[in-house]
Amino acid sequence: MKLDAHQHFWQLSRGDYGWLTPELGVIYRDFGPEHLAPLLATAEVDATILVQAAPTEAETRFMLDIAARTPFVAGVVGWCDFEAADAPARIAALAADAHLVGLRPMVQDIADDDWLLRPDIIPAFEALQRHDLVFDALVLPRHLPRLLRVVAAHPELSIVIDHAAKPDFRGGISPAWFADMAALARHPNVVCKLSGFLTEIGPDWRMDEIMPVFAHLLAQFGQKRLIWGSDWPVLNLASDYAGWVRASEQLLTGLSTSGRDAILGANARRIYLANRGKEGFRHAQRG
Repeated sequence: MKLDAHQHFWQLSRGDYGWLTPELGVIYRDFGPEHLAPLLATAEVDATILVQAAPTEAETRFMLDIAARTPFVAGVVGWCDFEAADAPARIAALAADAHLVGLRPMVQDIADDDWLLRPDIIPAFEALQRHDLVFDALVLPRHLPRLLRVVAAHPELSIVIDHAAKPDFRGGISPAWFADMAALARHPNVVCKLSGFLTEIGPDWRMDEIMPVFAHLLAQFGQKRLIWGSDWPVLNLASDYAGWVRASEQLLTGLSTSGRDAILGANARRIYLANRGKEGFRHAQRG
């Protein structure tokens, strides 16, 4: 079973997507399940993880409602205010919905590069672990040394690095990114998403730009700790769903069937769904 571990829906009238402006052109409109469903069918993708796009609990509730009525949405990675004094209680309330599988503060947009190291967010990390929720790390390369300290302090917390921390494909990927990702991969509770690459490069992306990054991630994390995602519809800034599926097939050429199956679905099911008791989730599966 194929599982897209990173996709978004949004509704502009909600008004809480501060980053989503008219300048973004093709993605500055509403996107919902009805727009993704035919793309999933063509690509033979059976289920998805719906990921937050706004730093509000209201949007998380919006996504949980979508999940409750959308068969292919297997889980939701939402948002919660980690800095709030009552963050553990807020996380517990959100975790009461079985569709919630993780939380994602938008670290890349936070001005304080040391935000991950703030003592007042430690209770939020502890609450994630207590409720078997994943911490999705939306970080940039400069945050990786800080993320390493979070990983060391919370060895039982399941952590997924979104978009491989967005390496600078065009400007030149720094040696620090390679070293930091290798250091993170030495921790068994850390997993990396193969997603967002095309958007980081741009519409004129080439496979030879992606291959060195993929090769490094595969060598460090192995087939059991890489998970595939589309980052749709942000993906539309550089390509389309079918284009990323084709590129992914090229990346995975040469892997065993079990390795391909792991990256394209089994790893995400284990990381996001099994811990929440959703391994046998109700959502429709092809077969």
